[in-house]
Amino acid sequence: MTDTKGTVIGVNGNMVTAQVDGVVSLNEVGYVLVGDKKLKSEVIRIKGDNAEMQVFEMTKGIGVGNTVEFTGDLLAVELGPGLLGQIFDGLQNPLPKLAEACGFFLDRGVYIEALPKDRKWEFTPRAKPGDKVTAADTLGTVPEGIFEHRIMVPFNRFDEYTVVKVAEKGSYTIDTPVAELKDPHGETFPVTMSFHWPVKRAVTAYAERLRPREPMVTKVRLIDTFIPVAKGGTYCIPGPFGAGKTVLQQVTSRNAEVDIVIIAACGERAGEVVETLREFPELLDPRTGKSLMDRTIIICNTSSMPVAAREASVYTAVTLAEYYRQMGLHVLLLADSTSRWAQAMREMSGRLEEIPGEEAFPAYLESVIAGFYERAGLVRLRDGSVGSVTIGGTVSPAGGNFEEPVTQATLKVVGAFHGLSRERSDARKYPAIHPLESWSKYTGVVDPEMTAYVQGIVFRGNEVSQMMKVVGEEGTSLEDYIVFLKSDFVDSVYLQQNSFDPVDSSVSTERQRHIFKLLLDIVTADIEAADKEEARSFFYRMRQKFLDYNGTEWQSDDFFTLEKEIAAMLEEKKLGVLQEAAELVEKVASGRKKHA
Repeated sequence: MTDTKGTVIGVNGNMVTAQVDGVVSLNEVGYVLVGDKKLKSEVIRIKGDNAEMQVFEMTKGIGVGNTVEFTGDLLAVELGPGLLGQIFDGLQNPLPKLAEACGFFLDRGVYIEALPKDRKWEFTPRAKPGDKVTAADTLGTVPEGIFEHRIMVPFNRFDEYTVVKVAEKGSYTIDTPVAELKDPHGETFPVTMSFHWPVKRAVTAYAERLRPREPMVTKVRLIDTFIPVAKGGTYCIPGPFGAGKTVLQQVTSRNAEVDIVIIAACGERAGEVVETLREFPELLDPRTGKSLMDRTIIICNTSSMPVAAREASVYTAVTLAEYYRQMGLHVLLLADSTSRWAQAMREMSGRLEEIPGEEAFPAYLESVIAGFYERAGLVRLRDGSVGSVTIGGTVSPAGGNFEEPVTQATLKVVGAFHGLSRERSDARKYPAIHPLESWSKYTGVVDPEMTAYVQGIVFRGNEVSQMMKVVGEEGTSLEDYIVFLKSDFVDSVYLQQNSFDPVDSSVSTERQRHIFKLLLDIVTADIEAADKEEARSFFYRMRQKFLDYNGTEWQSDDFFTLEKEIAAMLEEKKLGVLQEAAELVEKVASGRKKHA
């Protein structure tokens, strides 16, 4: 705490105005004293001697005359070993420990240390006395799950320092000094395993920012093949309620080829979060065979926290992601849902009496959303290793209207758009991503020319489908009808995926490339039929065979057997067409002879 004090002179919802006697700074943390409680808050605007603060607790009981104590520190998180596997609220309080201390109904003003202070970590030194180091350079390592957690020079140490001494290999708590550094002025200071970093300041302690190129494989065919995401890239998943945003995020977090997953449930506080908290500890990580929580961090708000806490959740999550990126790891951050965060900003903007923008959202909505997504990225660290933060945010536009401000502001900055469709969701087509409205700026796992051709088939098939709604099937030519059947076949066997099937729920890159070639052979084949019924029957049988093919183990005997059967069906159809043509030619020739 500093000597700066304040007195409450106004309360408006979860915004408190305090008259300050001393110096305060923007984003500084202060505590409003209510009886024996200290309620955490953040300075969001300063006007003369008045500081306007958003309180991260319910403000019941706060009145004019209450005292405010200022800390002199910005809103920050604690970084160090022990973060993985934790469930935090937006202020980095471990929720299980909070529940143990308070019960099911959490008390206000109770704050618990984010990292366990009594746990010992096996420290192995990397640096040695005399080495020159700067921010984010590695001093030693400790094992954290399957990863080697780097103990780094704190990010707020911007000078070049000389290592005076490093602790020997052994077990230490996070508060035990493991190194001693000397600054350019000759003063020494200790370094422990943990330190604090302001959540609204991006971590930039790397050598170079790279362009995202390598696909982040999600093992969802529709995404990896047609609308891919790159490691270090950004994407958004807008869609109406009930279209499968949360389920798609959970499938992605389980199967994505990344090192660490961070889930920021910054908006959903009901069934989705409860389901996530219950299921994740039970899920097996396909990478390790252990619990998926071992490499996951969940951040969610409690129902007793006001909407202002949503903003804290978003920034806490992205700061933790940047911290692990500095270790050369690939991190996936899933934010659900950024619409709730934007609504929190709208609420605070209204209480600050700012000039509103479109639909009463603040005029700076676009810049704030852009600033969040820009903290993603692929970086090369000073030791030559590469790390990344990939950000995927869901958006919940009212009525599924993609023209509303939050969706439009997000689309301006992300690299891929996975638009969910109510129509596909109602038709039980999952994932319910609309294949024609969605897009990506990144390169997928399959040859772009091949995917462009198949996308063209899907697009033309959709046009025929729309035409058939007007003229009917009988008014459609056989050639157009076959295009429609090919499009429907691609949708059924490739764009849709069974998340409950142990095989089809997760499709490797190698398998996607393999089956896509077979799919391409089918849709490029010159399929001719005597009538529409024959064409429909052929594609129906082919679809059933292909779905069985999707459900068989990769490169098993059944897999190759079904593949041969599919190829035989295709060749047989081609052969049948040739035989019909030969018979027709023969009939015409024999008719001419009789006539002669």
